[in-house]
Amino acid sequence: MSQGAGLVRTTCSSGSAPGPGAAASPSERLLDPVYPRTHAALLKVAQMYRPGISLMSLFTSQVTLLIAFICVRSSPWTSYSAYSYFEVVTICNLIMILAFYLVHLFRLYHALTCISWPLSELLHYLIGTLLLLIASIVAASKSYSQSGLVAGAIFGFIASFLCLASIWLSYKISCVTQST
Repeated sequence: MSQGAGLVRTTCSSGSAPGPGAAASPSERLLDPVYPRTHAALLKVAQMYRPGISLMSLFTSQVTLLIAFICVRSSPWTSYSAYSYFEVVTICNLIMILAFYLVHLFRLYHALTCISWPLSELLHYLIGTLLLLIASIVAASKSYSQSGLVAGAIFGFIASFLCLASIWLSYKISCVTQST
């Protein structure tokens, strides 16, 4: 009995480019068409600008962060260090949420496998929320009844609450996806 060469099919890529006329599979395309419909993507979109998703339809964390930033920026400051810290924290949170959305949208997590993306996102929310809460407390204590500064601090507290909801949802999503 002779054993002939057989065809072995695997799901791993050999690293070569597809042949002429062969279409790229959905997992090899640059833009992930399925990701924008997932829970994590909807949460990030809700945080950025989109109303219409349950509790976050009225005040999403990105919109409240932007409003808090604008309120503090357009008001006369009573404490330069407190409000410059508040501005830095709000802008950094805005940028990082956008960065995580783009990482997932363009599938950069496939190229950068050395980073645990769910863990890094969870740590971002944890650290960012803690810094935002501290910045809001300091801004509220240094406002001295300036209406714009008080409004900025209040929107900072609302954004902190929404970021806590994001922590909970990110942790819940990452645990569910890793356990299955």
